[in-house]
Amino acid sequence: MTIQKLEKSNPDSLHLAQQYYGLISALNNLALTEREVQLLAYTAVRGSISYATVREDFCKIYSSSFPTINNIVSKLKRVGILVKAGKQIVVNPRIALDFSKPLILQITLTVNNEHRETQEHASERASHKEVKSEVEHS
Repeated sequence: MTIQKLEKSNPDSLHLAQQYYGLISALNNLALTEREVQLLAYTAVRGSISYATVREDFCKIYSSSFPTINNIVSKLKRVGILVKAGKQIVVNPRIALDFSKPLILQITLTVNNEHRETQEHASERASHKEVKSEVEHS
């Protein structure tokens, strides 16, 4: 097992949320765009993206537009990242965090057994080829 510790400070909770959701996207192959990550982080920090004033603020900060927000909200709702809670559109509670506090992530990356066996056999075959190759060239 390899353990690697990284530490990164952020200027505010919005930047912390953007880093978190960027990692979540990358680790889960969600392929979220930068703007989608920004909207997701902004929604998490603000609590909801439902109010016109909140959307206006997002547009000012990120030089975006209402139609862009609507398109992103639709996509993120479709994949279950944003959900309706009553009349509010919020981040799915399973991935919503309090970004005003320090965040410690533990990420465990593993190889499934089937893939591991295939890798071991491929490695074994490669070793045999190298040995065979060395013998042939001698």
